[in-house]
Amino acid sequence: MKTEKEFTIDELVAVLNSVKDAIFIDDRDGVTLWCNEACAQLYEIERGDIVGKSAGELERQGVFSPSVTIKVMEEKKEVTLIHENRVGKQILSTGIPVFDENGEISQIITTSRDITELSHLQKELESAQSKLKKLHIPHKYGDEEIVAVSQPMYNVLQLAKRLADVDSTVLITGESGVGKGLIAKYLHKNGHRKNKPFVTVNCGAIPENLMESELFGYERGAFTGSRAEGKIGLFQEAEGGTIFLDEISELPLNLQVKLLQVIQEREFKRVGGVKSIPVDVRIISATNRELRSLVEQGKFREDLYYRLNVVPINVPPLRERKEDILPLIHTSLYQLNTRLGENKVIDPQALAILLTYSWPGNAREVENIIERLVITTRDSVVKPENVPSYLLEHSRKQPEGKGDKSFSEAVAEFEKDLLESALKKHGSTRSMAKALGVSQPTVVRKMGRYGIRNERDTYSNR
Repeated sequence: MKTEKEFTIDELVAVLNSVKDAIFIDDRDGVTLWCNEACAQLYEIERGDIVGKSAGELERQGVFSPSVTIKVMEEKKEVTLIHENRVGKQILSTGIPVFDENGEISQIITTSRDITELSHLQKELESAQSKLKKLHIPHKYGDEEIVAVSQPMYNVLQLAKRLADVDSTVLITGESGVGKGLIAKYLHKNGHRKNKPFVTVNCGAIPENLMESELFGYERGAFTGSRAEGKIGLFQEAEGGTIFLDEISELPLNLQVKLLQVIQEREFKRVGGVKSIPVDVRIISATNRELRSLVEQGKFREDLYYRLNVVPINVPPLRERKEDILPLIHTSLYQLNTRLGENKVIDPQALAILLTYSWPGNAREVENIIERLVITTRDSVVKPENVPSYLLEHSRKQPEGKGDKSFSEAVAEFEKDLLESALKKHGSTRSMAKALGVSQPTVVRKMGRYGIRNERDTYSNR
């Protein structure tokens, strides 16, 4: 049976000196008894000028400010704080009290590490978030906001804007959670029908036996259990406005025939009725399924497909427009803080995990996760341990080398995407600088860092 190895003092000192974090050992009065070699490097002072000095004296000399040791002595518990050394480095220090048998502090062990780079990255992120407020296109209607920083999403909104004032049927496609309903509202709110009703119908949520009466209404006594006075349908409720048929792929085949007649003839009959009722509505439909494939399988009428698909709008998934992830997080956090009366912020390391996640649930998943974090995090700062375990697991599976640099890499990737998007939109570095709120030399320098070439500027300088 193996016995535990006993280390000599010299061996223990060698181990502590090999640690990259600075380590202080102070007595009960806050006088430094010993410190490792990393201390001298971090605080830029000889070890001989630290040992034997009190925490108060070192604080007055500007070696660090404020002193975590003094805080531990005052509060008699573990204390973590951020302070500065004499040249302004940001240092994270944790002081841990060691108690004797009488419950009095006998020693204080302090570990410190340099977080200057992390603080710098956080400031860069805050600066980027500030620029986002100017750069992204906020289309607000009530509580709704469409984030369009990326070129693909910007293109979607430009197309929607052109289609808003015409009455052609539009088919919006895209994965679940990408925001198809927001695009449908955008079309309605920017068109000439904006002051008329906007009626949403989820074709997958209404039982098949009730679907016809819900859409088109019924006459009095049309069937057992119906209202004596009859009922108007959702198409009539949308008169003069827009009816949005979400999950159109779930519409039963028998009702697909009736919907086709409404589109072609602009009239319909209620259930149990004989009189045709004229209707003036714009029809917008949406699906997360491949309708062309359903047509080939005989599950969706081909003639209806062509009638609905006069003008298609495809909303790309979030993984294809990564520039939108950060502003979506920013927007969701702001909205949740406002609605719940909170003031939560996201720690940079936690944000790095969110930025490297693939978001298969798209914008809806972003909103749900941010709401979960705001509600379940007790402190004002959302930290990595607050992030759902499956996101942490995804982060751990990132390629070798992303580990400690995942945040800086995520910021760099975002910055590069932002510059590329601005270049496509504005063309010249001068216009880019104006839109981004920075100087032209800054834009040129950062483009050079990421290997982004501006053909227009290159040509003009020949």
